[in-house]
Parts: sequence; C-alpha cells; structure tokens
Amino acid sequence: MGKDTGFKEFTREVPSRRPVAERINDYFEVYQDFPEERVQTQGARCMDCGVPFCHNGCPLNNIIPDWNDLVYRDRWRDAIRVLHSTNNFPEFTGRICPAPCEAACVLGINEPPVTIKVIERTIIDHAWKEGWIKPEPAAAKTGKRVAVIGSGPAGLAAAQQLARAGHTVTVFEKNDRVGGLLRYGIPDFKMEKHHIDRRTEQMSAEGVEFRMNAHVGGNVAVDDLRLDYDALLLAGGAEAPRDLPVPGRDLKGIHYAMDFLPQQNKRNAGDRLDARFDILAAGKHVIIVGGGDTGADCFGTSIRQKAASVTQFEIMPKPPDERAASTPWPMWPMMLRVESSHEEGGQRVWAIATEKFEADGAGNVAALHTIQVGPPPKFDKIPGTEKVYPAGLVLLAMGFTGPVRNGMVEQLGVELDGRGNVKTGEDYQSSMPGVFAAGDMRRGQSLVVWAITEGRKAARAIDAWLMGESKLA
Repeated sequence: MGKDTGFKEFTREVPSRRPVAERINDYFEVYQDFPEERVQTQGARCMDCGVPFCHNGCPLNNIIPDWNDLVYRDRWRDAIRVLHSTNNFPEFTGRICPAPCEAACVLGINEPPVTIKVIERTIIDHAWKEGWIKPEPAAAKTGKRVAVIGSGPAGLAAAQQLARAGHTVTVFEKNDRVGGLLRYGIPDFKMEKHHIDRRTEQMSAEGVEFRMNAHVGGNVAVDDLRLDYDALLLAGGAEAPRDLPVPGRDLKGIHYAMDFLPQQNKRNAGDRLDARFDILAAGKHVIIVGGGDTGADCFGTSIRQKAASVTQFEIMPKPPDERAASTPWPMWPMMLRVESSHEEGGQRVWAIATEKFEADGAGNVAALHTIQVGPPPKFDKIPGTEKVYPAGLVLLAMGFTGPVRNGMVEQLGVELDGRGNVKTGEDYQSSMPGVFAAGDMRRGQSLVVWAITEGRKAARAIDAWLMGESKLA
C-alpha cells in the first residue's frame, strides 16, 4: 500500500490551525487548508504492513490502506467509492472523530502514524467539490415503513441505509434542525453545519422524510408510531447528564454543558434567543467541571464569548505526555491531549474535586471550594490542598449516564440493561417486537464512529427482520 519506501522518505504532516488571535474571534473551523498534493504524500506513508491494525482500531471497519493507496495514486473517485462502502458520513468522522485508527496504525509502533483522518477528510471534501456525491434512491420500494427517532449520526446512518434498501423512512427529530449532537453539541469551530445540511439534502432526494419539532413521547404519541410504522428505531442518544450533587448546586449560574453549547450554535445559525434564558460567558470567570471533549468544547466557546477567565477541572491525574505503558500499541493510548481550545487561553487543573459552591448576595454562584485528590479509584482527599476559585459561570461537563427515561423509553416499556441503556439482542431488537435501538441509546455515550457503525448494523437488522434477508453492508 502507498509507496514501498514512503514511510522512510516522508514524515507525518497535518494541517496547521489558524492563528489563535484570528480564530477566537469567529466560529469557523480552526484548521487551515492542506494541499491535496501533500495529502497524497501522506498516503504514500501507508505501509504494506500485512495485518492492518488500523482496521482493528476503527469501529466502522474502514478499508483504510486501500483508500490511502488510491489517494497516493491520484485515484480520488475510486477512493471515495471505497470510503463510502463502510462510512456514510466521512465528512463528520474526518472532523470530529479522535481517530482510534491512527492509534492502532502499525507504523505508529516506532514512528508517527499515518495521517488517516486528514486523508479521509480530504477524500470526501474532494468528492463534494467535484460533484460526485449524488442521491442514490432505491430502484424499487418495499412497501415497508420505518420510523427513526433521533437524527444524530446513528439515526442518519440507519435512515440512509434503510431508504437505499427501498423502505419508506421518516426521521423524527425533537429539535428544529437535523443533526442531534452533531448540530447542537459540536461547536462550529470543530465542524461547520453545512456539512450536515448537504447530507440531509441528499437523503431527502433519496426519499427520507425529516420531521422537525417532533418529540416522540411528547407531542408525537408513541402508540401512533407503533400503528403507523412496521418498525421503529430508537436513536435518541444518551442525553441524561451526570450531575454534581454538592452543596450550593441549586445556585444560579450553574448549568449543564448541553444547556450552554446549543445556544451558541443557534446564534451562529442566525436564531434569536430569549435573552432571559441566555447562558453567556462574557466577562465572567468560567469553571468547567469535566476534562473531556465536551469540556474542551465549552472551553473554546467560552474563550470566543470573551470570558474573563476559563478554567477546566479534571478529577483524574494529569496523563503522561507520551503513550502510557498501561495502554501499549494498538490500544487507545492514555496520554495528554491538547485540543485546539486549550491553545487559546485559560488553564487546566488536574486531580481536583469540587467540594461546594459559594453564593453571592443574590443567589448567584460566586466561587467554588475545591480540594486536590489522589489517584483512582479512591480519589482520596489530600488535606491542606483546599482552594477557592472565583466563578460567575459553572458548566458541568462530566458526561452522560444514559438515555432519558421519562417519555418515549418509559411509554414504550422497553427493557433496560444494567447501565440504564435500551437492552437489545445481537439483532439490535429491544424487548418489544419491532422496536430496535442503536447508537448511544443502546451502548451508552461513545464516539461518532461507533454511532455510524451502530446505525448501519441496526439498519441491516431491521431490513432482515422486515424482508427475511438483507443485502445491506
């Protein structure tokens, strides 16, 4: 694959990020253009490694060495065909996936790994530019109707696959636009939303119907869907946030990350919000509780809103700069990761826990009382490390505990697993016949690549259940 000696001749290159002073004043994607010629050089680095462990790292089973080689040989149209054979939306994964494929790259044992994510993103961007992405409607209809509940990556992938199999598919989305967390959880500086819009245009041309402001279990009755559709797919995500039950939690100015991030995305889309419910960082000392990707998204958004200061807390100890011995290749490495937001100002604090919130005279949060803690699993408090941080806005970004249970899940009466997710068999079918589940709603909070994988597998299972067999991949 690639050039026989490519990995010896060429070093790893990735696109540069735009200057910090420029990008913190807008919400456009942070990466600069990367010439296709240099991407082809990166494709040349893909080794003929015999056993491509990048497949092991990628939940989608992307045929990575093949499209790396095709890019190197300037065969872009063949590359997008191979890429689309396993991945409906490489423009999403090529921007927001953390690239476990690169962590598993054989070259990465003792050299910088192949820039798989950059190559993937460039293939799909090239294909859109050339006009190669067209609707692919089914040749014939089956007469079967499927309702997909949720328009995140799992729901979208399933809907597209099912429509191409000839089923009549309706996607129900409780928000006013398609995309789920892609739309309202991912900041525009990580992925601009026109990438979602042109995919939904393609899917609409393929026969998928999108119904917005349709909250199943709310203004859309579950019983009506059961009567009107031959199968239901639950793809509503894991939206129940993890709370921080410490004294002062009920003070004003303490919000979940997913109350904060969607507001800015709506502003960027031109929506006018009710000022009474605005959550804004401007001029405030912002504390983000949670050291993961969602916390980093809050970090970059707060910087752009001109916060007085931004501090991100993480209860875990600071990871090492290089791959930890506990996570050897080809495992996902435990190591320090610096997101684009972390380059833009503010600070990160490790091994810290919040003890309580302190109020001002008007019931607003004014400070956090913290203490340093030891390593997991005990997180023992370290006496003498108490500290008070000023805070005018606190954002809780500690992950999610599973799907929201009240509403659709309760009304359907589907069985849950030990973690509170919708329980299914290997066929993705829940305890209720004809009701399937996929994505975060089935497996818990996870990556975009897992969501698309789940959507594709669920679509195949639904197709087989409806028709007796399935030709879907």
